[in-house]
Amino acid sequence: MQRILVTGCCGAGKSTFSKKLQSILKLELIHLDQYYHKPNWEEPEKAEWEKIVHTLVQKSSWIMDGNFSGTMDVRIKSADTIIYLDYPTLKCFWRVIIRIFKYHGVVRSDMANGCKEQFNLEFLHFVLTFNSKNRKRFIQKLNLIKDEKKVLVFKTDKQADKFLAQISEFK
Repeated sequence: MQRILVTGCCGAGKSTFSKKLQSILKLELIHLDQYYHKPNWEEPEKAEWEKIVHTLVQKSSWIMDGNFSGTMDVRIKSADTIIYLDYPTLKCFWRVIIRIFKYHGVVRSDMANGCKEQFNLEFLHFVLTFNSKNRKRFIQKLNLIKDEKKVLVFKTDKQADKFLAQISEFK
């Protein structure tokens, strides 16, 4: 495991899981949100974002967390391991609500400078519809590559924590 992609619905715990994984494996941790967003949540042009992602995946080793479906194929192709946090919508939504209240007005460590946590109805709608719009297609994509890459799907925090404990034993 040298190039690990961690993905799943917003609020699933991608960044938290990735930080734990990084503390075990000591690989560079790339939070895609830090590269995508500009101050005040400004978004890059599509070509600019694609160039950033192409540069990031060229690194020899990494743990990369984030969704950004437009560049998912590039990241999957470059990864040797894909970890999908396949958590229920309501669990993710609840975690996002808690996060908003906990960090409101503050820039979290996994976010770009100038992107303070805020209440955003459009984002909450995105979280509520993420699994219904994306899950089936993503699982199909993972099934197509499971013979050539390591694909791990965790449906609970307990499964994810068990995996972290197992790889920790080998380090």
